[in-house]
Formats: sequence, C-alpha cells, structure tokens
Amino acid sequence: MNIKNYRVLVTGAAGFIGAAVCKRLLSEGLNVVGIDNINNYYDINLKKDRLNEIEKESKLSSKSWTFKKFPIEDTEKINKCFEEIKPEIVINLAAQAGVRYSIKNPLAFIESNIKGFGNILECCRKNKVQNLIYASSSSVYGGNKSLPFIESQSVDHPVSLYAATKKSNEVMAHVYSHVYKLPTTGLRFFTVYGPWGRPDMSPFIFTKAILQEKVMQLNNFGKIKRDFTYIDDVVESIYRCCSKPATSNTNFNYLNPDPSTSHAPYKVFNVGNNNVIEITYFIKLLEDNLNKKAKIKYMPLPPGDVVATASDNTALAEWIGYKPPTLIEDGIKQFLKWYKQYYKV
Repeated sequence: MNIKNYRVLVTGAAGFIGAAVCKRLLSEGLNVVGIDNINNYYDINLKKDRLNEIEKESKLSSKSWTFKKFPIEDTEKINKCFEEIKPEIVINLAAQAGVRYSIKNPLAFIESNIKGFGNILECCRKNKVQNLIYASSSSVYGGNKSLPFIESQSVDHPVSLYAATKKSNEVMAHVYSHVYKLPTTGLRFFTVYGPWGRPDMSPFIFTKAILQEKVMQLNNFGKIKRDFTYIDDVVESIYRCCSKPATSNTNFNYLNPDPSTSHAPYKVFNVGNNNVIEITYFIKLLEDNLNKKAKIKYMPLPPGDVVATASDNTALAEWIGYKPPTLIEDGIKQFLKWYKQYYKV
C-alpha cells in the first residue's frame, strides 16, 4: 500500500517512541498530527524538547505537522480531532507507562490504557481508518517462563496491571477487527532504549547513578535478563507496518486458534532484538563507556516485575521483511553520546 501523503495520527507524540515515529513519518513525506497530554509522570521539559525536534523535522521535510494537547481518554476532544483530520493511519502510542507505577496507581492505567484505547478504537471505526497500529508490550507474557516468547503462546497470566491493560488492548482490538473489519496490528515492544529515552527506565537510571556515584538498586539480586531493543529498530518496524495493514488469516484454525492471528484483519507481533543479555552485562557496558564503576545494592524481585524477557522475531520478519539489527554495544554508545550532550555531562 502506497502511503505517501497520507494523514497519520500519532498519539503519545511527545513520548520516547512517539516523537521518534513522528520524525520518521515526516521525513518519509507523510503529514502528521500528534496528540499528547504532556503529563508529569516524568520530566515535562524532555517531552517539550522532543516536540521541538519534531518541529525541526517538519520544517526540513516541508510536511504538515500539527500538535494537539489533550488526553486520549477525553472522548469529546478525541472525537472532534478525528472528525477534523480524517486520518488514513492511526498509531496509538499513548498510554500510562510503568510496571511498578501501575502497582501504586492502578486507576491511572485503567483511565488511559483502557478507556483511552476504547476511544481510539471507536474513532477509527467511525472514521473508517485504513490501518490501526498500537503499542502492546512484552509484559503481556507475564509469568511465562518458556523463552523466547512467541506470539502464539498464552498471555493469560499478567503479573502487573500495566500488563493486564496491554493484554486488554489486544483483546479489544480483536473485537473491532472482527465486528467492524478494522485492520489492527499490535506491537509487543521489548525494553526500548536509545537517545531521547525515558528517565524512568533502567538505561537512564543506571547512567545517572554511575555518573553521580550514587548507589543503584539491582533487583532479583542481579539475576535479571532483558531483550533490549534500540529505538531506531522499533521506529523502522512501525514504519513498515504503516504500509502493510493486518489481513485475515485464510488458514485460521478454529479448533486450535493461534492468539497472534485471526480470521479477522488482526495481527500481533513481537518487536525485540532477539539477543537476551544479563543486566549485569548491560551495567558493565555503561561502566566501560563512562569509565566509572557502578555502586550496586542487590534487592529482591519487586511485585509486578519478571526475571527474564526474550523475543522471537520470526513472525515480524516474515510480515515486514525486517529484523531489528542493532547490537546492544552499539546502541549503548549512541544512547550515552546523546545523554552527555543533552545533560551537558
């Protein structure tokens, strides 16, 4: 599907992934409208600076960029926005994030991730959107210990409310794909990192602690494994999905249903690096690049967290012809280069 000059609506546009996606879409010749509520879950100035970067890209590409500030759970405003824009593609990246934060503030997640996503689905239906891509999460695999995670595995045992809301999004999307034939693609992101990242995530937290010579907490006594995925690889995956809406699986087996596909135009994909590393190796990379040693306090595994994540990217590669290639060693260097420049270290 040729998407040149399409109108794309991106929610969560001031977020880490959202801002990077907006810049990429503009550089590819698409017209973009971004929505974000600019909440104070983390540094608002970082979000504003990301928006400034999008504005710069818009001027370079001479494509239309419009930003609207409101939460997607505001039904009246989101309806009006869709009616005015009439987007062909919607990329929903808005969500209340944070596994541990969901333990303390569950209602914030229900409001944004459930009600807000319901608004997006309904607006897509009413405005005949051609392609909905939305952020899911590797956290949906919950207590599953069969690695690597494959989309055909059960995700019926989430261990945090954040994970439960992302699982709910996938189920809600399927209903709209089935009943209203809305093409929906859910992308399960695995620990995204890189320039312009989130201050509440481990790359930021560990880097700041090492530079300030403060003690960092390492959960599960350091026995943690993660599949870190570089931001550019995530953006490339999203961009390629834009021109390939979900389709019905004509070979769908009703007697042994695969939860990642459907008789409806519905798909779910892992987006990971397919290269699991120990968190201790991640810290060593930071130490080597910063030329400073970390001070570590070992802690038990907190509620809602998981010991290991690992992605199988076979389905994604078959669908869009792309496997995230960035090595953690290279990605860390790019992240630290940006971090030092941005924070004037």
